[in-house]
Amino acid sequence: MTTPLAEVLDGQRAADLRKAARALLKHPLLHARGRHADEFRLVRRHASELREWFDRNTGWSLQADAETARLRKIPGVLTDPTHPAREAGRGATPFTRRRYVLLCLALAALERGEAQIALGRLADRIVLDAADPRLAETGIEFALERRDERLDLAAVVRLLLELGVLRRVAGEEEAYVSGAGDVLYDVERRVLAGLLTSRRGPSTVHAEPFGDRLVELVAETALDSDELRFRAMRRSLTRRLLDDPVLYYDELSDTELGYLTRQRGFLTARITELTGLIAEVRAEGIAMVDPDDELTDLRMPEQGTHGHVTLLLAAHLAGADAPVTHDALALKVRELAAQHGSFWSKSAREPGMETELVEQAVARLTALGLVSRTTHAVTARPALARYAVGESVIREPGSTSVPPQRKATT
Repeated sequence: MTTPLAEVLDGQRAADLRKAARALLKHPLLHARGRHADEFRLVRRHASELREWFDRNTGWSLQADAETARLRKIPGVLTDPTHPAREAGRGATPFTRRRYVLLCLALAALERGEAQIALGRLADRIVLDAADPRLAETGIEFALERRDERLDLAAVVRLLLELGVLRRVAGEEEAYVSGAGDVLYDVERRVLAGLLTSRRGPSTVHAEPFGDRLVELVAETALDSDELRFRAMRRSLTRRLLDDPVLYYDELSDTELGYLTRQRGFLTARITELTGLIAEVRAEGIAMVDPDDELTDLRMPEQGTHGHVTLLLAAHLAGADAPVTHDALALKVRELAAQHGSFWSKSAREPGMETELVEQAVARLTALGLVSRTTHAVTARPALARYAVGESVIREPGSTSVPPQRKATT
């Protein structure tokens, strides 16, 4: 029997809409030019439907024009430190506090600048702004005279290049870092203007504690009715299901848990319909997992020495019935090196490397919601049970064996 043309077209349209939504979740800032041009065209084609879905279900706004598409995402958890910005193309080095401050200063300088700017000129403007006494009071200073300071600025510039805020015209950042030359950039002002995702202008926020300032930046309008409160709750929970590797019930207030219990089927079905993510529901929480293993910025397991060490430590922690100290984990890595070291890189087998290996493994497991950590110890969380060696895991019908993942954000 021949499938009616209308059904074929509807199926193709639904598939294209899903591709467009997934593209935005993976890259919330898309450009008409470059490696994501095809995804950009899909988003432009379905911009109206995507804008309505994200606004209704997450409170995220979508801005799309002839050059860019920007999904202005607001995280479900404002204080999650486990997914920092990373230096593009340089071993994925996470940004430090200094680099974040430097990034903000660079954006402010670019906003006031011309359509083209040299890296040396940008550095001069940053140094002038960094002399503000209010910044000096925080203990952060920028003279950009030392090599390590110039490396920090180069890392910030590479991130801006990756985001499309800057386009390199001539020169290389390495020449600036070594003091042997300069670099010239075009400034994409439309992209620059779309980076900020707060609902309020930062200058209108008057709270002092950092956490309170974040809340004010993204606060919705006054929730003075049950309908508005339920809408805000639906948006918050959907953001967390889309962005977080696992949504644990014990992280929710009683009101949120009650709403999620009643609306779980509706919320997860809406996400699955648009994105293809599959809800894995367990006694402790929900993970929206991706069978295609695309919508994540961290994978588990991962190839290479660090991936192997992380997987082995995950199995060890999954079998522990109490918190495990960092020192005990370092000792475990030394034991594992004796068993598996022949498969590891030479540097990983050097004395003293176990501390770094533990830190990298624990950081990944924490970011994936598989463990929680304190200064001295690590505790397994329920989702880590899937990595327990020799234990069967009971899953609800239809659940997938794909590990919980962190969905990409920008």
